[in-house]
Parts: sequence; structure tokens; C-alpha cells
Amino acid sequence: MTDRYDTGMQVRRAVLGDAHVDRAEAAKSDFDAPFQDLITEAAWGTVWADDTISARERSMLTLALLAATGNFAEIPMHVRATARTGASREDILQAFLHVAIYAGVPKANHAIKLAKDTFAEMDGTP
Repeated sequence: MTDRYDTGMQVRRAVLGDAHVDRAEAAKSDFDAPFQDLITEAAWGTVWADDTISARERSMLTLALLAATGNFAEIPMHVRATARTGASREDILQAFLHVAIYAGVPKANHAIKLAKDTFAEMDGTP
């Protein structure tokens, strides 16, 4: 593996947690291994590893972009990651308010619902 892959795996574990990464690695097959390597090197080893902006800011950007582009499936994972990146619940709401203005109220509304459900799960409340 490359240095970028190793860095990416360290950052991925720091942001998403060992349990999540261990599950993803256990589910990896010969078919999707090239994709997993790509995201580990490019997303985690390049973008997330860069220290120009903080992990908190990266979390907010990522959540806003996921909502704005309608990629809702990854929002709960990235909401859970904020426990490690330092983005607060207020930060997350502000990111989604930006989505409402610049990308559409329905997208922001759905993202907020997903965040609320994820917070309830994290808090252990129904």
C-alpha cells in the first residue's frame, strides 16, 4: 500500500471510528476493493488529511454537500463522525440552513430529519 493509503486509513479511523472502518473492511470484496482503496487514498488520505481547514469545518462542508447533492445515505455516518471531529449540533444545523437557502428547502428538511434521527440514536432515545 502507499503512504497516502496508510494516512487515509489513519484519518478514516480517526473520523469514522474503528468499529465503522472494521465493518467496512470486513465487507470488502475483490469486486469493490479498488473502490475502497480509491476512497481511502483520495477522500481520506488527500482531502480529509489536509490541514488547511479543521476536521470540524470539513464535517460541516461534507454534510452540506451531501444534503445539497441529495446523497442522503451517508448523512447519518457523517453526523455520527461529528462526535470525533468537533462539529456541534448547532454547526450541523447551520450547515443545513445554508443548504435550504442555496440548494433547496426539501433537501435541507430531509437532512435535518436524518440528523435528528441520528442524534436520537446516539443519545439512546426513541
